[in-house]
Amino acid sequence: MSKSESTDTKIGEIVLINSLEKMEEIVENNKDLSWDGWTVIENKTRENGAMSKDGAYVDGKWIVQKRYDATTNGWEIPNKFMR
Repeated sequence: MSKSESTDTKIGEIVLINSLEKMEEIVENNKDLSWDGWTVIENKTRENGAMSKDGAYVDGKWIVQKRYDATTNGWEIPNKFMR
């Protein structure tokens, strides 16, 4: 498989993205996603962010962050990001 190809495998509600180019496209097309190194971050504004174990105070508001770390196989992300 060439570097630009990807295999998207559905595992229930999770999709495996094994191409950097594909993951970059997904992040670019989803306003709630961003990069932290090789990790994809999902940021959602939530009032309960202060009490959440995944809460963070960013730019004057509480958010909940989900982290999707890169593995040797790629990124496992919810299929809701597949548009």
